[in-house]
Amino acid sequence: MSGVTEPAVRRTLRPPAGYRLAASVRSLTFSTYDPCARIVAGTFWWATRTPAGPATLALRPAGGGDLLAEGYGPGADWAVQQAEAVAGLRDDLTGFAELAGAHPLVARLAARHAGLRMPATGQLFPRVLRAILEQKVTGTEAYRAYSATVRHFGEPAPGPLQPLLLPPEPAAVAAAPYWVFHPFGVEQKRADTLRRAAAEADRLERCADPVEATRRLTAIRGIGPWTAAEVARIAFGDPDAVSVGDYHVPNTVAWALAGEPRGDDARMLALLEPFRGHRGRVCLLLAAEGVHAPRYGPRMPIRSFARY
Repeated sequence: MSGVTEPAVRRTLRPPAGYRLAASVRSLTFSTYDPCARIVAGTFWWATRTPAGPATLALRPAGGGDLLAEGYGPGADWAVQQAEAVAGLRDDLTGFAELAGAHPLVARLAARHAGLRMPATGQLFPRVLRAILEQKVTGTEAYRAYSATVRHFGEPAPGPLQPLLLPPEPAAVAAAPYWVFHPFGVEQKRADTLRRAAAEADRLERCADPVEATRRLTAIRGIGPWTAAEVARIAFGDPDAVSVGDYHVPNTVAWALAGEPRGDDARMLALLEPFRGHRGRVCLLLAAEGVHAPRYGPRMPIRSFARY
């Protein structure tokens, strides 16, 4: 990483007391080696495509509990204006304390992880790309496909952290034949779903809220409630988005909230109903705490075998 590139824009943010940067933005990275977003020496780097052009946003702790946002590239202004949301500082916890108090474990986790905030990127397609590549495969397989796809289509991101790549341009993904993705471990079904979503990227990016985004996403063949929830949670910071169809989450929720080692989607939703409005936040707290249901039989990677 070179120290000679100066940010085009700087802005100081003031998080609430106890805010935890790394914990809050970790959901925006796909492993330590994510080619588009990573945490290096306490600084979060996020490469993106903005309406004004490519940009890199860097978020780093500053003195007195402040957070310094630095933008690089033609889209630096847009990225820095979005910095509060990306850092999770626009996350609205209104009413959650009262809901959390209804269950002793959730109340404890809400207090223990009080500095955890839910980010909102304001962008759908980068998360659509990742979510589709995570469908019905293990986490290792999903990361391999994601990383290879980004490297195939990606371009260097502006700024001093290299190598850091921009997410693929949707038009390039839409125009690629399905067999381009085969060497990345992506079969034709997911490749075609990704290409269909990429062709709809402009319409998706115009969605005003999670409800509209979910409706438009699930109208695309190959995209179901799991993928839509994954996108809504990250693009909009939707605290109520629940990943229905996940292999592990129903078991985790059933174990944590009812002491039941196994649960299906219906049981998960019933147990989360008292937290409506923040159901996804409860799942996030369980994940942050590392809560898992007992495993019976072969161990499966935690980020695996979601539906679509």
